[in-house]
Amino acid sequence: MSPVTRSPTIPSTPSSTRSSTPSSNSVEPALGAPIETDDPIRDAHHVLQWAHRRFGAGLCVTASFGDAVLAHLANSAVPGVEITLLDTGYLFAETQWFADDLRSRFGLAVRTIRPAADAAENVWQTDTDACCRERKVEPLERALAGHTAWVTGLRRSDSPSRRTAPFVHEDLLRGVVKINPLAGWTDAHVVTYVAAYALPDHPLADRGFPSIGCWPCTRPVRDGDDQRSGRWTDSDKTECGLHR
Repeated sequence: MSPVTRSPTIPSTPSSTRSSTPSSNSVEPALGAPIETDDPIRDAHHVLQWAHRRFGAGLCVTASFGDAVLAHLANSAVPGVEITLLDTGYLFAETQWFADDLRSRFGLAVRTIRPAADAAENVWQTDTDACCRERKVEPLERALAGHTAWVTGLRRSDSPSRRTAPFVHEDLLRGVVKINPLAGWTDAHVVTYVAAYALPDHPLADRGFPSIGCWPCTRPVRDGDDQRSGRWTDSDKTECGLHR
């Protein structure tokens, strides 16, 4: 399938979903990054272009491919940018298919990073933290090696634990500048962007999976619950360790 031609038009955030009070401390001033406005969709495009100018080949974009938004947005703002998928070995088959489909549709440059060859099997059954360390955190560290900036799909609206996620900041733990272009997005922004570019949905999206991780630790979400409530159900765990 030939890559779909991208539209040069950036969809604006509908006035009904614009924020009158973007986070004032969401960008560390010394970095010189664009500040957030009341138009999160345009903000995302602009900060990705700034990141490319500022960091060049030092930029690492990671996408979970739970939806098409970040991968498409990054490739539209920075055509040909490499997008990294952390394949834990426990991704849903639908996620792997979806990543391949988006690669074909939009001509994405996808790099897949897998766990070390000696990573233990089935650790998720007894210790999900150890499993995430081996299959997500350690591969991320390898993915970020030699890079100076990291783009993620973190959104403040994802869950209470992410409500203070900055737009751009220095991640001292990882030793990179961390860029969250979707930080200010809500579900309404996602719907607007998906409709503007006729993006496909993940095959599990209409089966109750608004947040899609590894199959052993992801369940459908009940109506009214936050999007990440299907992750690590029946435990206190809310994050895999990638974002601290």
